[in-house]
This record gives sequence, structure tokens and C-alpha cells, in this order.
Amino acid sequence: MKANLNQQLSEPNSKGVEILSIGTELLLGNIVNTNAKWISEQLSQLGLNHFRQSTVGDNCDRIIKIIQEISKRSNLLIITGGLGPTPDDLTTEAIAKSFNVSLLKDRTYGKK
Repeated sequence: MKANLNQQLSEPNSKGVEILSIGTELLLGNIVNTNAKWISEQLSQLGLNHFRQSTVGDNCDRIIKIIQEISKRSNLLIITGGLGPTPDDLTTEAIAKSFNVSLLKDRTYGKK
């Protein structure tokens, strides 16, 4: 995968790698975005430079809009935050809506 991404990113019309952080608490300054820092360091160690990071609050329409924008300008989108196991989580639904696909529920998840 690394070789494939490095090849894609070295092409003249390469779109690059982008990080999207989701969470109103990030926008309000309630917490420091340590996830984006760590991901940036890992990308650098892999030789995969990225040129943009974005942060959006917990709003489904805004999440959809920014994911659609990023998908047009990047080869790889890494999303962090907003993926909690709470019923009010919007991220999974927003990602699916961004690409006009449906979510499927795994009925075996959690059963043993």
C-alpha cells in the first residue's frame, strides 16, 4: 500500500492526503487535537506528506459537505473523531450519505 500511495502522490497531478477531524469539542477548544498530530507524524514516517487538515463540528450537513469537497481534491482521506459508539453519533451516517450509499447493520455484531 505504501508503495502504491507513494507512486500516486509523486505523479504530477497528485491530489495528496488529507486529515479530517470531527468534533465540536475541537472547534470550541475544549480538547487538543492530538489525533491529527499523531496521524501527521505517522504519515511523515511513511513518507506520505499531507498538505491540509480540516476540522468540522458535529453537524451532519457540514460533515457531508466537507467530505464531498475533500474527495474531489485528495487521493486519501483519513477521518478521526466523531466515531463514538453513542446513539447520537452522526459521522458514520454522514460518510455514507456523502457517497450516496446505504449503511448495512451487521446483525451478528456483539453476539457470541
